Amino acid sequence: MYRLLFSLVLSRMDPEDAHHLAFRVIRMLPALGFGRLVELATRPDPSLAVHALGRRFASPFGVAAGFDKDGFAVRGLGNLGFGHVEVGTITAVAQPGNERPRLFRLVRDRALVNRMGFNNGGADAAVGRLSRLARRSHRPVLGVNIGKSRVTAVEDAVADYERSARVLAPFADYLVVNVSSPNTPGLRGLQELDALAPLLEAVRAIAGTTPLLVKIAPDLADDEVVRICELVTRLGLDGIIATNTTISRDGLTASAAEVERIGAGGLSGAPLAARSMEVLRLVRANVPAGLCVISVGGVETAEDVQARLDAGATLVQGYSAFIYRGPLWARQVNRGLARIRRSSGRSDVAAPAGA
Repeated sequence: MYRLLFSLVLSRMDPEDAHHLAFRVIRMLPALGFGRLVELATRPDPSLAVHALGRRFASPFGVAAGFDKDGFAVRGLGNLGFGHVEVGTITAVAQPGNERPRLFRLVRDRALVNRMGFNNGGADAAVGRLSRLARRSHRPVLGVNIGKSRVTAVEDAVADYERSARVLAPFADYLVVNVSSPNTPGLRGLQELDALAPLLEAVRAIAGTTPLLVKIAPDLADDEVVRICELVTRLGLDGIIATNTTISRDGLTASAAEVERIGAGGLSGAPLAARSMEVLRLVRANVPAGLCVISVGGVETAEDVQARLDAGATLVQGYSAFIYRGPLWARQVNRGLARIRRSSGRSDVAAPAGA
């Protein structure tokens, strides 16, 4: 049914307009009283529960940052079966993002290109919603992803992140420092160790008891990934999210003309899968076994998720395939994971390194 809806209606709409339409429906599920009814069909099998970052995740599969930028649809996404929702990226200063069009589909490649530019209402505006969510017992685990405001100079980035962390950390189950989006000028330069170390130290001091993770790009060289792993370990952070979108266009079936027409932006979806898996394995090999590693990039099926867990991921996130799979995507993945667990006789869906 969804495949037909996507083919006949959604694929003919502007991608961002289609996203907003779907987002409004998901957001309204709990408000209209349908959330609990939907959950009867989507609730993850209890065997899928994962304990990490001091929280119980009903499923290892969650929504990556970017889908719900301001925290409006967390409960609705939980109703659909996602074990956690990472909201954001939220910046200290509200910003409209880049000019439209800024979201593009590559349907044959099961991919997206976005240059959204951290469009969000700002940290102060998010506080009320996130504080109310934090008080609810019936909700998915809530991650909050923070990034640099576009109006803030790179040399002032630490203070900008500190402001967001101070406002938002009290209401997050975990906090993420995003230094890896390709759509904010100068942001990826913060992954260089001389800039990253003082930034993470400053945010960690403000986050307090809230678990702190850093999100890295797939375009880093392997030795750069290893050095970040060493820094995260030395600073005592709680985890790494690997990976963000890529600026590479390698391996696409889309024509060169179409790629040129779309232009700049971060590529996500199936073409990112191989590099995302490589970075996951590299990270897991260079951090302590107990460190939380969240894998994201090119995940679509239960088999994809299980492969990330087997490679050492603690949790797995997705976003792009939501557009192609539809609202029952999390249900499909969770049921598939439970089936894999039963058929293989596993006692846990996660590999020992990620448990």
